[in-house]
Amino acid sequence: MPPSTNQRPANGAVGVALIDGVPLVREGLAALVHRTPGLRWIGAAENPSVGVRLCERLRPDVVVVDAGLDPRGQLGRVLSGSHSVVLMVDDAHLSTQYVANAITGGVRGVIRRAAQPGQLIQAIQSVYTDGRYLDATLTTDLTASVARPRRPANLRQPLSQREHEVLRLIADGLENQAIANVLFVSVETIRTHVKSILRKLASRDRTHAVAVAFRSGVLTVEDDAVPRSRAPEGST
Repeated sequence: MPPSTNQRPANGAVGVALIDGVPLVREGLAALVHRTPGLRWIGAAENPSVGVRLCERLRPDVVVVDAGLDPRGQLGRVLSGSHSVVLMVDDAHLSTQYVANAITGGVRGVIRRAAQPGQLIQAIQSVYTDGRYLDATLTTDLTASVARPRRPANLRQPLSQREHEVLRLIADGLENQAIANVLFVSVETIRTHVKSILRKLASRDRTHAVAVAFRSGVLTVEDDAVPRSRAPEGST
């Protein structure tokens, strides 16, 4: 069955495509994109092979992919060279290993398949503007799937307590300024911590650092929750 497509209007909006086997989902996202300012609908395909051809021909900016069509998490590697990929994950694929492999393979955003429409739009926009999106609810469930904490693998230096707090807040979806507000420090201090975290985890960016942390056991369900407010400290 050929993909359904619309020509890209020359209006500067973000082009969105979908690879999903469910007609209702394809029609629903098309309608959602059409009524969202700043987005334009490129088209949809019902399977990966047709989806890859669609993306090669029409070159959307963001491609939303159903994890059910990508059981090994490999499609991100195929598409990520030219497109930003948002992976919709269902309960069957809700595992630390699957999501971490997808992210390290090039997927830039991860969201629950059952997310609200507004969340999906936010994921698309964040991946296009910021290069990343990780559903905070999904992050909580991923940490809950880890039964026991493990020793971090291949860490040259362990994270400091403050770096661990910063990493936890990154995993919760907070940006640098928000983290600085939570921890009562300057945003420059947070940037310094983030650089140190990326170096210690050998990560290319914040999203990759979160994936590495889940996979290696740096972040687990048994970590203490980071306080949302705390007294200012004299040092960090």
